Amino acid sequence: MDVSPEHLVAQARERFELQDYYGAIHLLEEVVASGRAFADAHHLLGLSYSLVGQQAQALAQLDRALALNARYVEALVHRAIVLNELGREAEADAAFRRAAQVGGESRQGLPAHVAAKLANQHAALGDAYDEAGALSQAIDQYHAALALGPAFHDLRYKLGRMLLHAGRALDARDHFEIIVRARPTYLDAAAMLGLACYLAGDGLGAKQVWEACRERRPEDPRVEAYLAMLARNDTGVAPVGAGDPASSDAPPPVGKGKGGKRKKP
Repeated sequence: MDVSPEHLVAQARERFELQDYYGAIHLLEEVVASGRAFADAHHLLGLSYSLVGQQAQALAQLDRALALNARYVEALVHRAIVLNELGREAEADAAFRRAAQVGGESRQGLPAHVAAKLANQHAALGDAYDEAGALSQAIDQYHAALALGPAFHDLRYKLGRMLLHAGRALDARDHFEIIVRARPTYLDAAAMLGLACYLAGDGLGAKQVWEACRERRPEDPRVEAYLAMLARNDTGVAPVGAGDPASSDAPPPVGKGKGGKRKKP
């Protein structure tokens, strides 16, 4: 049975609260190996590594969390602590200053750290709705999360995938484009941008995105599968009867619409 990353992270949090840090690491490494880890998973994995004395691995995971969400105050603070333990005091001081700067900013009239916490709570509620099959409500919660944390690209990525599930390829494409502009090295988001273009009827755009992905990550079988699919389909429009974008490498079923009209939310 394919266990969702969210479920594995929830299990890891339980192990962490029981001070079973190695158990948390085992679960979180499984999430990371799946390629579907988000900032929260990397942050918790970094914190777990730190608590078992593996500071180099902790720093690497905290850096990955911040690459996905540069305004993650808790990750900034814990990164500063790890740097200090490694004897890199100047870098630790800079990280602490950055955390204080981000934490003191305001979003929607709320202190930044409060807004970030609320954004994550909206996302958690969205995950609960999604697991219950209430996709529309899940999307609403993720929109609320991004209103509080527009730079939380890990949450934006998850919203984009939900929108694809809902058949809203154009809306998903908008979100993946925002991520790729802000994080050009986030190749998973770029691959999903290509899929969103494809499902919106823009086969040429999808091809350009996926070819750029292949140049940067030639070993990725998912991108090769997408390009092979395009080569078999001269029109570039997704065939009826394809698979699920979030659970397989094939695109989901869509009709042969022009893709130029946005569906109403």
